[in-house]
Amino acid sequence: MHPSSRNMVKVLAVLYKGGKYAQQQPRLLGTIENRLGISGMLKSGGHQYVVTDDKEGPGSQFQKEIVDADVLITTPFHPGYLTRDILAKAKNLKLAITAGVGSDHVDLDAANEHKVTVAEVSGSNVVSVAEHVVMSILLLVRNFVPAHEQIRAGDWDVAAVARNAYDLEGKVVGTLGAGRIGFRVLQRLKPFDCKELLYYDYNPLPDHATKEVGARRVEDLKEFLSQVDVLTVNAPLHDKTKGLINAETLSYMKKGSWIVNTARGAICNADDVAAAVKSGHIAGYAGDVWYPQPAPRDHPWRAMLGPDGNGNGMVAHYSGTTLDAQQRYADGTREILQNWLDGKPQNPANVIVENGDYVTKAYGQRTAGATS
Repeated sequence: MHPSSRNMVKVLAVLYKGGKYAQQQPRLLGTIENRLGISGMLKSGGHQYVVTDDKEGPGSQFQKEIVDADVLITTPFHPGYLTRDILAKAKNLKLAITAGVGSDHVDLDAANEHKVTVAEVSGSNVVSVAEHVVMSILLLVRNFVPAHEQIRAGDWDVAAVARNAYDLEGKVVGTLGAGRIGFRVLQRLKPFDCKELLYYDYNPLPDHATKEVGARRVEDLKEFLSQVDVLTVNAPLHDKTKGLINAETLSYMKKGSWIVNTARGAICNADDVAAAVKSGHIAGYAGDVWYPQPAPRDHPWRAMLGPDGNGNGMVAHYSGTTLDAQQRYADGTREILQNWLDGKPQNPANVIVENGDYVTKAYGQRTAGATS
């Protein structure tokens, strides 16, 4: 059931702390300070709005407040992990909104069992992430990070950085996943005159899209990985993609290939990736997604380096939370929330699960009653 706009509901948002930066930049909407820009809307409707960044452990504000919350809003950048156990305690919860794209922080099967609708702001960050992918590919292939660090250290040694610098032209680039982001990555790579653009996806691209980007689909994962010089991961996280890039699948890849992952950290086995970079089998790994998030200080991806002291292009999870993207996902969150408050149907593209069933195939070909 949906409330009428005159009935008070409790909305809990788990966002990240912006501190002085949120004060300096009001467009940092995804922060606890700027509250997605929806405080006024909720206050005018007489609703309770609780915002926190404290999300870890049973004593956290998140776990204390979720027990009587009607709506949970969280972001992929600082997710409140809505596990089966927490869902069981959230007796009033009816709607979980992802302010952004990617709802793998929710146990979707358990959400179905509890008839909790899960929605996200589809398309809100696709351009932002695709641009970050291309940037990350270039910084790895051109050996940019060590070159920059050398200059900051006051040094100048062209040979030291040029020995691991290449052109993207003439390389084979493949995307694991060719959905909204993966396809936009292919679009942006086409002008670089790569030797070939490949994709691995359970769905073939439409003919017009294939013609536009000139990409070839490879249906066997081992064959796909063995052909690429650069792998970019652009797939959602679910049972079939979790840990997909591991010691075995890394061994299929060419020695000296590069990997960019802006999808979800758990798609790649952290220890196996770090070992492959350290050995030089993988020349570099870049991206902004980790598991868990925030990443612990001893996460192997923080300090991993290749034999020549290069190969690490990791940053905090921010590819999809540019100021432009934050405006889009804040607007989308407002729309989803307002639709729910008014009892209006949601845009089907934004709905992941509803009425105890999966609305999308993006999280694997699952149906109601599936087990994770």
